[in-house]
Amino acid sequence: MDNLGDIRLFVEAASLGGLSAAGRKLGLTPAAASARLAKLEETLRTRLFERTTRQLRLTDEGRLYLEHCRVALQALDDAHAALQTGRNIVRGKVRISATSDFGRNLLIEWLDEFSAQYPEVSVALILSDGLSNMLQEDVDLAIRFGVLPDSSLVARRLASNRRMLCASPEYVARHGMPKEPRDLENFRCIVHGTVPGAINEWRFTRGGEVQTYTVPSDTARETNDGAVAREWALRGYGVIVKSIWDIAADLHAGRLTILIPEWRCPDAPMHALYHRNRYLTPRLRTLLDFLVRRFAQAADELQPLLNLP
Repeated sequence: MDNLGDIRLFVEAASLGGLSAAGRKLGLTPAAASARLAKLEETLRTRLFERTTRQLRLTDEGRLYLEHCRVALQALDDAHAALQTGRNIVRGKVRISATSDFGRNLLIEWLDEFSAQYPEVSVALILSDGLSNMLQEDVDLAIRFGVLPDSSLVARRLASNRRMLCASPEYVARHGMPKEPRDLENFRCIVHGTVPGAINEWRFTRGGEVQTYTVPSDTARETNDGAVAREWALRGYGVIVKSIWDIAADLHAGRLTILIPEWRCPDAPMHALYHRNRYLTPRLRTLLDFLVRRFAQAADELQPLLNLP
């Protein structure tokens, strides 16, 4: 705690890219800021920045230290805010990571609703189909399909997630409809996958019957972006397996059609992921509760559309 001011200076310098700018923000002269940073490095016995005449560049040790400093300072700031304003005051910034398609088609509208209810909460939305290091990117909450084997994260279930085989009505009009999964060898397929490769093995079940179709990589359209994959399907380039949450609006509008609905793809429930060891702020707790309610409402709206039990 004796070094708390020096740590804040270090974090600001890393964020602003310069020690003088960080010093001005914290009310320090350039000489005082330089002395305090030198003192912190001496205490740690580690060089945090490589210094040039034009900029500061974090060392590897500096990047590692920065990750933990940001978490620690955020926890202190949140605790201070909770004591000063009361735990029922919902304010501050929340950083959310979501998949590209879901983020653009549903979540962006839901966040507008949340902001209308809680105008003192500001939102940062990061769209990515992969799950990068939440600590490094300072993400408070990630919304993803399935459960990830990361013990440092808490997974809160938001909703079930039916995955559907679908295509545009125009594509169906030109090429017909498959009667069962093995018929897909006669259709063009669109594959969405992330590093290290595309997910081209599609598994279907009907009662106790199982069929697996492996999409040939030489004929498939492949992308690591879910929004691009969906757009290709809308443009009639082939059939695709998509989450019901990604295509709900398209099904309502008739832009996509469900194929062989009696054959089910494996479900991958939606989860909210957040840090196990980080203070659960009032704004994050409120957002989580809002998302649970919003998913439940949306699931009810989808029920007649899919005619699912």
